[in-house]
Amino acid sequence: MAKKKILLLSDDLRMSSGVGTMSKEFVMGTLKQYDWVQLGGAIKHPETGKVVNMDAVCAEQTGVEDAKLTIYPIDGYGNQEVVREIMSREKPDAILHYTDPRFWGWLYEMEHEIRQNIPIFYYNIWDDWPAPQYNEFFYECSDLIMNISKQTVAIVKEVAKQKPRTDWDCTYLPHGVSDTFFKPVSPFDDDQKLMTEMRRQLEIDNKVDFVVFYNNRNIRRKNPGDVVLAFKTFCDMLPKEEADKCALIMHTQPTDNNGTDLPVVANVLAPDYRVYFSDKKVEPNQLNCLYNIADVTLNMASNEGFGLGTCESLMAGTPIIVNVTGGLQDQVGFKLNGKHVTHEQYTEIQSFHDDRKWKDHPDLTWGEWCKPVWPSNRSLAGSIPTPYIFDDRCRFDDVADAIKEWYDMDKDKREECGKLGHEFVMSDDAMMSSTAMSQNFIDHMDTAFDKWKPRKRYTMFKA
Repeated sequence: MAKKKILLLSDDLRMSSGVGTMSKEFVMGTLKQYDWVQLGGAIKHPETGKVVNMDAVCAEQTGVEDAKLTIYPIDGYGNQEVVREIMSREKPDAILHYTDPRFWGWLYEMEHEIRQNIPIFYYNIWDDWPAPQYNEFFYECSDLIMNISKQTVAIVKEVAKQKPRTDWDCTYLPHGVSDTFFKPVSPFDDDQKLMTEMRRQLEIDNKVDFVVFYNNRNIRRKNPGDVVLAFKTFCDMLPKEEADKCALIMHTQPTDNNGTDLPVVANVLAPDYRVYFSDKKVEPNQLNCLYNIADVTLNMASNEGFGLGTCESLMAGTPIIVNVTGGLQDQVGFKLNGKHVTHEQYTEIQSFHDDRKWKDHPDLTWGEWCKPVWPSNRSLAGSIPTPYIFDDRCRFDDVADAIKEWYDMDKDKREECGKLGHEFVMSDDAMMSSTAMSQNFIDHMDTAFDKWKPRKRYTMFKA
């Protein structure tokens, strides 16, 4: 039986963006089941107009002898004419699009034309409440919506009033991290030498006993300045000789017009403490070494769909500190009455970000691998395309307290907590390994192929 062919619309999977990285993971993980064609987007893509055959590379990397992947590079995310041309040439059995729905206006405008013949699948995330009613049309244009966070499942069901979603066409499918690349490094691993060299390059070889790691873009919603301030506040709690042996490593662009000038922030606000920048693109094994060098990884973002960096950290066996918002909640391992919270429960819960309701709730617990920090302020932000969305901000000094909790913990105990985090993301409760993600894609899309019905040529509306 011939494989079905999927046309993927997303960031070029050879790129290092979060969308590109995840696209590569689920494409490579499903090549045994599907053939893939990608319209691979990028800003000023250097290969626009080319057609790149990746069959041999995919076969070598995955062991799937009949692997098929063709990439059509393009500036931006494409347009109707390009998609029509690719569909005519490649004849896909479905379209899968991935990332913010505002990038796909042109696709939704031609959804009636497409869905008469093939289904449209959407790998979807939405950062926060209130339910974005302005997304209703986007959701209705998708035959299958696979949601990256539990909260997003509830959001889609709340918005989709005209076309209520079912269990098969609105599913929970979290990101998955490769346990081949991201894993605890033992003293006998080959990467132990690389870790030693990286510590030397960062000038923390024998001078630092405790490392806080930040792996995020330097943009406003990630609050990188607050990260520096939280580290500084933590160091202020310590005697000078102990503070001198602590370091913050920020794997990000030090300066960005969408963020701030972090070296200035560090030099002015934390001049007496060690703040290091890792601003070069690194290979996965090098990034894994950074996670293993760290004692804790933190994410203070006020809006976060998933939080790939902290998930990679847990896969590497390093504990985390996260703001209780968006998809970061799924990594906390929240339990109610001793049982892991399911995506179905989020229809009623909506979000745990309300500190007045959940911070001291007697029935709520979480994993030992995480120190959650509740937002102290939730304000309604917005723009013309997205008129309203909560901006969940946690206090930098609350994060400093969480860092201090990890610092005060015995190193062996801290490592044990990190090990529990690794076990959690690999578990059936979390489903955050790349293997689990790929299998979920297969299961959810196969079900959609079985249940999907073509859209009728005409739709009748009451006058």
